[in-house]
Amino acid sequence: MKKAIFTTCTFAGLLAVSGCTQEMQNQFGRAVQNYTGTNGVLDVYAGDKLVKRFIQIDKITTAISTSTGDAVRPYRYGYGVLDENQNYRKDSGEKKVYFEFSDYSTSYIFYENTQS
Repeated sequence: MKKAIFTTCTFAGLLAVSGCTQEMQNQFGRAVQNYTGTNGVLDVYAGDKLVKRFIQIDKITTAISTSTGDAVRPYRYGYGVLDENQNYRKDSGEKKVYFEFSDYSTSYIFYENTQS
C-alpha cells in the first residue's frame, strides 16, 4: 500500500514538473534538464552569417534581478563548449565557457545536437 502511494506521488510530481514551462523549470534550478538534455547547441548569427556556436549545453537560463525581486532581465546565459571550428564536436583546445546574450538584439537558435 505504501509503495503504491509513493509511486503515485512520484509519478504525479514528475508529471507536474514536466508540464512546467521552461521559465518555471529555471526557477527549480539547473538540476532540471530541458528538452535538449545535456546536448544542446546554441548558434548565434550576425545577419545571415553564423558567428558563434556553443555545444554541450544543458540549459539556457533567463536572468532574474536580485535587487528588485523577481523581475526578468533581458538576457539569457549558460555554459557550453565554444565550438570554434563549428563541427559539433569538442576538439583539442575547445573549452567549456560561460556565455550570455541579449533577448532583444541577438539572433540565435537553440536546438538539440543530433550530429553526434
